[in-house]
Amino acid sequence: MTTGTRRIAVVGGGIAGLATAHALVQQGLDVVLFERDHRLGGKILTSPFAGHAGIDEGPDAFLARLPWGTGLAHAVGLGDELVSPSAGKAAVWWDQLHDIPQGLLLGMPTDVMALAKSKLIPWGGKLRAATEPFRPRTSLEPDSLGGFVRARFGDEVHLRLVDPLVGSIYAADTDHFSLAAVPQIADLAGKARSILLAGRTMPKPSPDAGPVFYAPRGGMGDLATGTATAAQAAGAELRTGAEISEVAPDGTAWRVNGELFDGIVLACPAAATATLLASFLPTAAQMLASIPTADVAMVTLAIPAADWPVHLTALSGYLVPKPVQRLVTAASFGSQKWSHWSSPANVILRISLGRDGLPVLHLSDDQLLAAAVDEVSRHLGIDLAPSAHRITRWSGAFPQYRPHHAKKVADIEATLPAGLAIAGASYHGIGVPACINSAGKAAARMAQ
Repeated sequence: MTTGTRRIAVVGGGIAGLATAHALVQQGLDVVLFERDHRLGGKILTSPFAGHAGIDEGPDAFLARLPWGTGLAHAVGLGDELVSPSAGKAAVWWDQLHDIPQGLLLGMPTDVMALAKSKLIPWGGKLRAATEPFRPRTSLEPDSLGGFVRARFGDEVHLRLVDPLVGSIYAADTDHFSLAAVPQIADLAGKARSILLAGRTMPKPSPDAGPVFYAPRGGMGDLATGTATAAQAAGAELRTGAEISEVAPDGTAWRVNGELFDGIVLACPAAATATLLASFLPTAAQMLASIPTADVAMVTLAIPAADWPVHLTALSGYLVPKPVQRLVTAASFGSQKWSHWSSPANVILRISLGRDGLPVLHLSDDQLLAAAVDEVSRHLGIDLAPSAHRITRWSGAFPQYRPHHAKKVADIEATLPAGLAIAGASYHGIGVPACINSAGKAAARMAQ
């Protein structure tokens, strides 16, 4: 289109879009980002609550071992602001709170003796899990996480460990979730016939390996704000309240709301991308529209510190397995997880409701609050009386990676013409680092 600096449009102002804009402008390209909301950050949102300056309403951390989140934080000047959770153990609720056994890989046992000591798994389930080394290799072709774990370890390990741990990360029903989408498990499954035997040779975590999670001290919102600020400082134009009514090819260029661009990155959810592509890429649009999502609600409570039992102070939170779920799937004791959230006045709880197959957004705020208070009170054996509460609704927050999701995404990307790229949680990973990585790949495609 141009004879000077190439002009690129980015549609979507979540962390994937912001990271894309930041990467593109660092390459010397002219970047305009469009976000239909009046704020940037997408599912990342930090706001004041119960006297605290910033409590996250969406994700509260990112994986430290993946380089993309940490790398972006350092690139936008937040490296010195990164903090990690305080020491604390998590639990699983099954009639009572049980410590999560040692030697797990996202809930999958790698140490049968550690599993044997746990009271969470009944003896029948332990004996079934112990037979795993004697079972023939399990085919990975069905690409079902739940199917693989059940075949290797039986139903009890799947329902009481793997499904709640992985399900809480992805708001998923793991019987309908892609094995390949959980790389730690998929990699081990592809390398060895027996998970338990392979687990014996896995290197133990080094004591000085560093934190598992990071977050900016001011909350994850600072990562979005910092990225936006850095992109703008480098020359990117960020437009909020900008609804996209038109995306179309125009010769060798692209037209977005009547403006011409040399390329475009659609960093919005798959359903929104499908709508924008439907008129000129109907097959890709149809495949995009078929990627399902799960809705969740986050209920944040402030519990007076005087009412909080001492025996709970060592916990960072707990998970609720599917067979004993009502609406609550997990509870994080946020002010025990993050030391800078702690206060002598209150304990902050972040309670997750809903997942794939468990809708919750049809309920009123009063019903969501009542469910959170009643269920967590029952789980903990106390009567919660929150001094403050906040309800956050996340519609379509978690794309669901059905079996063979990666093949579908590869087929979609193969149909995209030059100058068009997609990025975000719908495709190659749901967490914040994965979204940033997808942004980098989309930016590289634009730079070609």
